Amino acid sequence: MDRRALSFFGEGLLVGVLVATAGFALVVRQQSQGEQQDRRIVLKLGHGLDQNHPVHQAMVYMAQRLDERSGGLVELQVFPNEQLGSETECIEQLQRGALAMTKTSTAPLEGFVPDMAVFGLPYVFENNDHFWRVLESPLGQEMLVAGQSVGLHGLCYYDAGSRSFYTIDRPILTPEDLSGLRIRVQQSKTAMDMVEALGGSPTPIAWGELYTALQQRLVDGAENNPPSFFSNRHFEVCRHLSLNEHTQVPDMLMISQRVWERLPPQVQRWVQESADESSLYQRRLWEEETQRALEYVQEQGVQVHYPDKSQFAERIESLHRSYEGTSVGELLRRIEEMR
Repeated sequence: MDRRALSFFGEGLLVGVLVATAGFALVVRQQSQGEQQDRRIVLKLGHGLDQNHPVHQAMVYMAQRLDERSGGLVELQVFPNEQLGSETECIEQLQRGALAMTKTSTAPLEGFVPDMAVFGLPYVFENNDHFWRVLESPLGQEMLVAGQSVGLHGLCYYDAGSRSFYTIDRPILTPEDLSGLRIRVQQSKTAMDMVEALGGSPTPIAWGELYTALQQRLVDGAENNPPSFFSNRHFEVCRHLSLNEHTQVPDMLMISQRVWERLPPQVQRWVQESADESSLYQRRLWEEETQRALEYVQEQGVQVHYPDKSQFAERIESLHRSYEGTSVGELLRRIEEMR
């Protein structure tokens, strides 16, 4: 079989090994001279979560639906566990067109699309219904495509639950309990400002390095959702999970704007429809996994605490006010109107 690949980087035919290294390629198969060529588009998706995570499972489901919808003409290859780079590195690869797709939290996206900071502000959403009402509204759709000018095109949102504090030695029951503690945060100014406003010391560390950092006590704790706390086995080190639920930061499935523009309109529709289906599928998985994670970590001896959220919400009111008169402040106002 004579296999060649047409990369979107150029117009010439390149050798098939590029299928394994480029984020997007058009694979051309021709079995014999004069036979009609079979063209298949290959898209690569890299992310930092493990294979058991509901978001990874949703992206595998998307790959299956895309294969079915396109009759095998479009293949989505999913690479978990930071095989293709960290969250920020994958975003940068999308900008260059070196990677087709990635899953990212909106927190690191702040460095590329500043308005994403609105999702990282604490206690923005009243409850889960309010959260999804916003994401499914025109505002939510605007945010999906807010990164087009910097080479990033959002396809859908995934549920990443509510983020809470987990710590090694003592629970976080009031903001005062954060005093003097080094808390791992994402590479996000908003996340750092939040922990600082609550009295802690924010410490940005790559997700893949966090388990070791906790083991070596480079940080005293971190903040994330229960499934991530469970699936990355941070419960083995941190014995207190305090469900203060300070933020509800969504995940986004992104595609390189360069790649998106080079896809035929029919393929764009297949990709978008498959992404939308994967979002609904993931939301069901997430609810089940959150309950399972909380039950499991408690069986392993983790103490789960339910602090009074109002004390934390009061402490960060000044952080909300600091955005008045800005584009993020306007987004915050629109979100509050949807309560």
